[in-house]
Amino acid sequence: MSTTLPLPETTERPNYLNVDYSWKSWLFTTDHKRIALLYLFSITAFFLVGAVFAGLMRLNLLFPDGLFEHDTYNKFFTMHGVIMVFFFLVPSIPATLGNFLLPIMIGARDLAFPRINLLSWYIYIAGGVFAVLAIVKGGVDTGWTFYAPFSTTYSNTHVILAAIGVFISGFSSILTGLNFIVTVHKMRAPGMTWSRLPLFVWAHYATSLIQVLGTPVVAITIVLLMLERILHAGIFDPNLGGDPVLFQHLFWFYSHPAVYIMILPGMGVVSEIIACYSRKGIFGYGFVAFSSVAIAVLGFMVWGHHLFVAGQSMYASMVFSFISFLVAVPSAIKVFNWTATMYKGSITFDTPMLYALGFIGLFTIGGLTGLFLATMAIDVHLTDTYFVIAHFHYVMVGGMVLAFLGGIHFWFPKMTGRLYPEMWARLAAAIIFVGFNLTFFPQFILGYLGMPRRYATYAQEFQVLHVLSTAGASILGVGYLLPLIYLTWAWRKGERSPQNPWQAKGLEWEQSPTPPPTFNFDVPPVVTERPYNYSEEVEVGGY
Repeated sequence: MSTTLPLPETTERPNYLNVDYSWKSWLFTTDHKRIALLYLFSITAFFLVGAVFAGLMRLNLLFPDGLFEHDTYNKFFTMHGVIMVFFFLVPSIPATLGNFLLPIMIGARDLAFPRINLLSWYIYIAGGVFAVLAIVKGGVDTGWTFYAPFSTTYSNTHVILAAIGVFISGFSSILTGLNFIVTVHKMRAPGMTWSRLPLFVWAHYATSLIQVLGTPVVAITIVLLMLERILHAGIFDPNLGGDPVLFQHLFWFYSHPAVYIMILPGMGVVSEIIACYSRKGIFGYGFVAFSSVAIAVLGFMVWGHHLFVAGQSMYASMVFSFISFLVAVPSAIKVFNWTATMYKGSITFDTPMLYALGFIGLFTIGGLTGLFLATMAIDVHLTDTYFVIAHFHYVMVGGMVLAFLGGIHFWFPKMTGRLYPEMWARLAAAIIFVGFNLTFFPQFILGYLGMPRRYATYAQEFQVLHVLSTAGASILGVGYLLPLIYLTWAWRKGERSPQNPWQAKGLEWEQSPTPPPTFNFDVPPVVTERPYNYSEEVEVGGY
């Protein structure tokens, strides 16, 4: 892609950050970029809360007999899961980087429904308030999955408050997905055909389909859970004529596609970073784009592999096992195509690229171990062990969180007009990679040896691996704190960023000033070239 006019490399001009400094201009803004920052600050706060509970769990597991009461430990892992899954992982990239970048990437002035976009943030905060209130009032001990009948009948903790928080936050996810779908369909710049959409946009489009179609299912499930808990309606509790396996079917029909709500946007981020720092167009652009849609579609068909030992029909399990292997194909296409893109590329190992490479490695391990769990015979042995925890975190933390941090570093100059200290950023990326592997790789071994998850105590022979895991979590915590510190400093004191510090392609880099003005572009762009055109010289006057 190329630009109409060369843009001044300065941040002194009016932009979305300095147009108004009043608190009202932030809390009542309809600018998608400011709303993205509101989400970023909120999501970071929830991440810190969830990380505290993770730290308390790892502290307890230093010793075979634990430090806390079993009920207290149950509350720790439940609140860690609820906060991290519903208030960090699901909204993290779509609500922050997606909100900020998607309109600019397709040449739009804003999202299709700016007021609904702001409403989605307020709904998210409202849901978070209920979740925090559940913590303050004593916590929840059911696990983040709220399995019935424990959550509907037997738990004496604040299940209703946490469930209301998850229920409300789901509407935020639905509104965000709806906004993205309409924006992509109706507000693309002239010349921005489907075959010219950035892969970041393709990933968010596929994610939005899951958000809109899948989230109502978990919302209905939570309503049924609350009805049974309050009115003893007999939906899931077998003592009341209900079926607990029905809850699992309904819950995982959303929650397995929710895994792709979390990981697909990260794949979009990695595609942008790999292309930029390899100085090459993405190998097999069409395959990578449609693999995002394939993941979204197939993701709705694999929920049953969570029920292999729950009494599900053996023949149904065989079908779900086969489809679970099938859904790995489009994910593998992305990994192979990213690798092919780097082949003979002019690679530079700046911080975003380090995070992208870490994503590829850790996500590959997470994906391959997912195939172990999709195999019925192996899953019988590994179900509800630490192997499952390790697999999930290699995908979500090793994958999504690394992609999130890579995206934040890649677009930080665009968002703030400042550059971060590269040395500290590379150090943090290395610490996170080492700390993550030290934390979660021993858990694969623990799970294979038979260590069940969600236990506050364990046999003496497991202590060495638990100590290694807790040591890794300490290192990982330091790695997460470093970006929080130096990015906060860089926002205020960092060196001024040029217009396009990475010499990247795309409307957000080549056509929109840094930081962008309120309506993104000085001149409405017209797209005439394919994306990721790194193989050709940049011409003036192409849009």
